[in-house]
Amino acid sequence: MSSAARKRVILVGVGRDLYEFWKNRGATCSGKTTLAKHLRRCLPNSIIIHQDDFAPPQELIPIHPVYGVQDWDDPPGAIDWPRMRKFLREVKQTGMVPDWHKSHDHLNEQKDIPVDEVASSRWKDKFDLLSKKSEERGETIIWGLVDGFLLYWDEEVINLLDARIFLRVSYDVLKQRRQERHGYHTAVQSDPEGALWRDPPNYFEQIVYPAYIHAHTRMFVDGDTEEGDPSDFVKGLLLIDPEKLGMDEIFEKSAELIWEVSKLE
Repeated sequence: MSSAARKRVILVGVGRDLYEFWKNRGATCSGKTTLAKHLRRCLPNSIIIHQDDFAPPQELIPIHPVYGVQDWDDPPGAIDWPRMRKFLREVKQTGMVPDWHKSHDHLNEQKDIPVDEVASSRWKDKFDLLSKKSEERGETIIWGLVDGFLLYWDEEVINLLDARIFLRVSYDVLKQRRQERHGYHTAVQSDPEGALWRDPPNYFEQIVYPAYIHAHTRMFVDGDTEEGDPSDFVKGLLLIDPEKLGMDEIFEKSAELIWEVSKLE
């Protein structure tokens, strides 16, 4: 990569419902950032940015006013929004992850849900060629895949994204998968070790799902988060139903969207 080349940063939002949901060979599986990692493999000069890394320290997570437990899911307090905005602006300007940022994705459970190798290779060849043509014009394209469960809450974050993808699943599946989780790590910048959080009784019904509705109702016509069409709140949103589509189809649709926002004039 030439140091003299201009940098064009394309941020791709991969929004998900609390976790990712996939069906593979008849078995239900979940895997954090699975789609983003498949996309990264076919995008040269690409990075993944995990919204979870911008959660506040555990002691700053607000207490729910009714149930008296920490609320890790309500949008205003679940993410350190000023820090995330600053980070994305810096990436957009420099094309690099700031030195002060550390990711804790390695602490989370990872499950590999494969994607068709022919399709992956085809898209890799296309993006490699696009990258080469861009370099010939004196410009380096850098793709940032921004993964998170609250990506479309903060309007400044939304506006910093060049492509916007959202994976939507039903209430019943959300509840089932949340109950099957063993917990998640609370590590953040100020507390690299963190702890393992486990949901208290009735946490999904009382905290998680109401927070999900709060975060996403503006995204859909008439606030219908289960079946509604995308509203104008998130422009150009690619809405994906992973209960109906396999990983191959989801990957293909996502790659097509990224191609459309990336291709040279």
